[in-house]
Amino acid sequence: MRTVLVLGGYGFFGQRISTALASTGSVRVLVGGRDLERASAATRATGLPVENAVALDAHDSHLADVLRRLRVDVLIHTAGPFQGQDCSVARAAIEARCHYIDLADGRQFVAGISSLSTLASAVGLTVISGASSVPALSSAVIDRYSPRFRRLEAIRIGISSGARAPGLATVRGVFSYGGKRIRSWQDGAWVDAYGWLNLSRHQFPPPLGKRWLGSCDVPDLELFPKRYPTVRTVSFQAGFASDLGHFVVWGLAGLVKAGVLTDMNAFASPLNRFSRWMEPIVSDKGGMFVTLEGEGADGAPLRIDWNLIAEKNHGPHIPCGAAIALARKIGSGASLPRGAMPCMGLLTVDEFLEPLRELNMSERVA
Repeated sequence: MRTVLVLGGYGFFGQRISTALASTGSVRVLVGGRDLERASAATRATGLPVENAVALDAHDSHLADVLRRLRVDVLIHTAGPFQGQDCSVARAAIEARCHYIDLADGRQFVAGISSLSTLASAVGLTVISGASSVPALSSAVIDRYSPRFRRLEAIRIGISSGARAPGLATVRGVFSYGGKRIRSWQDGAWVDAYGWLNLSRHQFPPPLGKRWLGSCDVPDLELFPKRYPTVRTVSFQAGFASDLGHFVVWGLAGLVKAGVLTDMNAFASPLNRFSRWMEPIVSDKGGMFVTLEGEGADGAPLRIDWNLIAEKNHGPHIPCGAAIALARKIGSGASLPRGAMPCMGLLTVDEFLEPLRELNMSERVA
C-alpha cells in the first residue's frame, strides 16, 4: 500500500483530494498542514483515523526529513498560491525519494518544473506540476481532437466560475498578475496582454449563456506554442458569474496598469469575503471551453468547440481530478514517465474526469 501525503490537506482542494483517495484501497492518506487541529478535523471529516493528521510546513528546511520519517510515497502539494513559490517542496520530495504532484497554475512555476528532471530521473521518480484544469485538462482536450487537424492554428481557452468563491490562496494567485503584462502568443508573435483586462464577451452553451472574460496568466501560454508547433495563437481568459464582481476586478486591474495601484493583493481578502456574501444571488453554474481552429484533414477550415459545464457550484472541484487520477495510477503500480514535467500527455480527458463523475457536470462538443 502506498502512502500519499496531501500537503494543504484541509484546504478546499486538499479535502476533496483526501476524501477521494481515502476510498482508494491501494493508498493510505495522510492529511498535512501547519495547523494540526485543522488537519485532525479534516481527517475526521473524511473518515480517516485522526493519527493520519500531520503537522508540517511546506517551507520547513527539514521537510525532506519529515517525508522520510513518514515514509511518504507520493506527495500532493495543494498549498498555493504557487505564483512566486520556488520548487523547494518538489526538491524535498526528490530528496526524500517520493513522487510529487502539485495543482499549480502559476506560469513560471509549472514551466520551470522541468529544471528538476535530471534529479528526478536519476532516482526513478515522477515529478508533476500543473495537475489542474490548466494545463492538465486543457492539453488533454487538445490531444483528443488534434488528430482531426492537418494543421492546428489557434487554441483559445477560457473558464468562467459559478457563485461559489474560491479559496483565498486561489484569489491571491489570480490577483497577483492583475493589470500586469502577460506575454501572449498571437498570430505567430509574442505580444503583451494585461491581467484581467482585454475584456471580451463569450457565449457559453445553455444554461450559462454570455459571460465576461479577461486575460489571465497560465502555464498554457508558455507551454502550448512549444507543444503544438503549428499553432500561431494561444489565448486564455477567465471570468466570474457575477458581472459586478468581474467589473470590480477589471477596474482594479486597470488602476494597476495605469500605475495608480502597485498591485491588487490588498483587495484579495475583502473581495473574497464579498464573493461569499454574493453566493446566494449569483448563478451556481460555471464552465470551461477549449476552442480549436485550423485546417481539417480534408484541407477545409475546421473549428471544434469543447465545453465543460458544471452546475450546483460543482465547478471548483474540477481541478482536483488530475491529482486524484495520477495518485491512483501510482498507487496501483501503473507506470508513469520518470523525470520532472508539466502535467501534459499523462491523462486523457476521460481519465481526468473519471474521479469527478458524481459531480453535476457535462461535456458539450460542437
